[in-house]
Amino acid sequence: MKKHPLGLYVLFATEMWERFSFYSMVAMFTLYLRDDSGEGFGWTAAEATSLYSNYLMFVFASPLIGGWLADKKLGYRSTVLWGGLFFMVGHLLLAFQSLTAVYSALVCLVIGNGLFKPNVSTMVGNLYPESSPFKDAAYNIFYLGINVGSFLAPIAMELIRSRWGFHPAFAVAALGMVFSIATLWRFRQLVDRSPQAKEKEAETQVPMTAMDAVPEKERIRALLIIYAVTIVFWMAFQQNGSTLTYWADNNTAWEVSGIVSNSINPFWILVFTFPLIAFWRFLRKRDLEPSTPGKMVIGMFLTAISFLVLFLAAKSGESTVSAPLDFGYQVSPFWLLGSYAIVTLAELMISPMGLSLVSKVAPVRYRGLMMGAWFFAGAIGNKLTMIGVYWTEWRHSSFFAILGCLAFVAGLILWGLLNSLKKSIPGI
Repeated sequence: MKKHPLGLYVLFATEMWERFSFYSMVAMFTLYLRDDSGEGFGWTAAEATSLYSNYLMFVFASPLIGGWLADKKLGYRSTVLWGGLFFMVGHLLLAFQSLTAVYSALVCLVIGNGLFKPNVSTMVGNLYPESSPFKDAAYNIFYLGINVGSFLAPIAMELIRSRWGFHPAFAVAALGMVFSIATLWRFRQLVDRSPQAKEKEAETQVPMTAMDAVPEKERIRALLIIYAVTIVFWMAFQQNGSTLTYWADNNTAWEVSGIVSNSINPFWILVFTFPLIAFWRFLRKRDLEPSTPGKMVIGMFLTAISFLVLFLAAKSGESTVSAPLDFGYQVSPFWLLGSYAIVTLAELMISPMGLSLVSKVAPVRYRGLMMGAWFFAGAIGNKLTMIGVYWTEWRHSSFFAILGCLAFVAGLILWGLLNSLKKSIPGI
């Protein structure tokens, strides 16, 4: 802990509250659209999934513009603060029952995410010298903050929604953003590296590293290849807010709604993060630690395995009903818990490692933009979550099998490219 600047923990808390707000909305949104009790709009699963996938696409595409604005115009901290304000307005709008309010809220949330998300992530890397060996661990700690918020959000939303309804729950999500931007503003001096620190770094840092010797175009090309492969991961992983929520709501034998299932993934993040950091440190001391792209290959294969678990669960449930498209079965929640445990390990080898990779590989003058491009790859994957429109047209086992196979093929492609990537991003 002493090896990391206090600014890391300021950004940890800032992101924790922002993710609390974000995942409060995500946990409820599709169920809110489908609600026919008078609070929601009585949409079909296909209609709700379609809007959800389009929303996620724009949410993850907007950081491309937000990163550019921070690089060229506004600076990182100011851009993050503006993003927080847009987030707050968006969540407040969802507290009103109106389709106009819903679409206006989504616009504000997209703008807010574009300004906030890439730049708070870039600020983490900027706390450290370019050659610092602590960046990977810093992003793992930062990612833990993301998932503290993600874990608490669905639990809080389930309690509030069940007692007072959807709209007060959306208002509480807005309160999370108040805490987020208040934290960053109050401790802003801790997240800006002083000119004296930068000058000292310039005096002591090695003049030329292996990465510095690689042309900028080569480094950007390598990042774009990795971005392209991870699109499949995001398509599979982001099913948690739509089809996996439906499955948890309708096909899992427990006494809570599907909203709570959105806490399973961040729970496993809290369990696995520090043991995984210790495991990588153990391997590093023995010169056995995989490269960052190598960890991502493992992550893609684990994603495939997690959907194999869901395939087996759906198969066992489908065997208890007579019609091919009879979705009235229920299975043990342990299938869902186990699948989430595996895909969470995959996430830890892909998402925080991707953030760290951008911070280490992207040319300094394009860092915000390239961080935005990382999220833009997620945007494409999130748009592809629209495969969920077939949730009620295919057998659930077939749906899970297709996602698992796609993840496996993507992992094979990245594995085949590892040697060429090592030449473009040496020592990473």
